Amino acid sequence: MISFPQLDAFRGGNGITRVIGHRGARGVMPENTMEGFKFTIDVGIDALEFDVILTRDRIPVITHNHYLLGAATREPNGRWITGEEPKVSRLTLKELQTFDVGGLDGNTVYGQRFADQVFLNDIRIPRLSELLDLAASPGMEGVHLLLELKSDPEAIDDKNERADVVQHVVDEVRARMLESRTILHSFDWLLLDECRKIAPDMPTSYLSQLPESSEDPSEETSITIGPNYKELTTSLPRAVKEAGGQMWCPYFEDVTPDLVAEAHDLGLLVTTWTANEASDIDKMMDAGVDGIVSDHVGRVQRCILNRGQRWVP
Repeated sequence: MISFPQLDAFRGGNGITRVIGHRGARGVMPENTMEGFKFTIDVGIDALEFDVILTRDRIPVITHNHYLLGAATREPNGRWITGEEPKVSRLTLKELQTFDVGGLDGNTVYGQRFADQVFLNDIRIPRLSELLDLAASPGMEGVHLLLELKSDPEAIDDKNERADVVQHVVDEVRARMLESRTILHSFDWLLLDECRKIAPDMPTSYLSQLPESSEDPSEETSITIGPNYKELTTSLPRAVKEAGGQMWCPYFEDVTPDLVAEAHDLGLLVTTWTANEASDIDKMMDAGVDGIVSDHVGRVQRCILNRGQRWVP
């Protein structure tokens, strides 16, 4: 049986609730940027969750949506993207990095959701290699990565594309010997099958969001790439276990104490996303989750401290 030391950095219990920075710390810093990741590490959070997509020249980059979000992306002339949003996989790395992702358009719904986020200039979508190099640098030995692989809904039936995405990402991780600090994470449960074939030494984390749960504005939906929840004949934790996962990562509105207990009985860790309000953070802690993925890591830290607990051993 394979041992996964990576999981220990996400394991709660005994007065510990883990904190994972969602896309860095999206509530206060531009998401999925090196500036956001460095900030998150600087405030004592050593676990990072982020999203990876391949460019047209097959370079893994860190960004959430398959199409550049107009509310968070400025063109080289400094204007917000309007009209059709460019697709990341149709742009080369050089083309992609002409865009500035250092701030939000406050006139948009998305910008108003994160009114506390700082506004920076000349911030580029990072290559995956940049974050991996940071994690591999001296003094960063405690940093762990919850690496979300994104499947393109337009190529959802292409098994070769799934395998190619996984291979490119795993090659980058292995080149820096970060396997023992990386968990592979996705809504696409079929992609996670490819992860186990290509990287059996890295645990898999299964994201889930039930269709009836609320959708966030400007977020690409997971419905088209995730499992058909209506066809599941068992509970979500058991479905994850039977699929071969080591971690279940449910949307916070779908979490119940009974499901968390069941997952733990099955040997799964439970890391929930994206709890941002103190009341929701407290509910997740009451439910017994191992970790909380949040845009507002400081709020999670405060809730933990209010209980006399910790987020690191």
